[in-house]
Amino acid sequence: MISAVSSATVTSYGWGPQCHGWRLVQRDALSVIEEEMPPGASETWHFHKWARQVFYVLEGELAVYASDQDGVPVRAKEGIELPPKTVHRVANAGTVPVRFLVISAPSTSDDRVQVEGGSPVFLQNEVQG
Repeated sequence: MISAVSSATVTSYGWGPQCHGWRLVQRDALSVIEEEMPPGASETWHFHKWARQVFYVLEGELAVYASDQDGVPVRAKEGIELPPKTVHRVANAGTVPVRFLVISAPSTSDDRVQVEGGSPVFLQNEVQG
């Protein structure tokens, strides 16, 4: 049986400083998460060994940092794709909360590798090799 899902019908979880997420779809081959990030919040540098990710902004503006690039602004009704092994992080440099979807294939369960210190460019070369 199929049924509709939304952030109002699934359990939320918190991450980072005051960020929230809602797992809309959680399967081995696909994950769809709606997230909300307050102004000034960001995640830490990391990469995914296997998952390809798409960040699609619903409201606000998200800055997506990958390797040595400055933050790429992704505005409402825009998205950006990151291949596996791309060292990245996202941030909200704006003045209003940003809501966005994170679509990952396969799921990022047990796939995230935290980057502790060091240059993201150097680490990018390490994980690509």
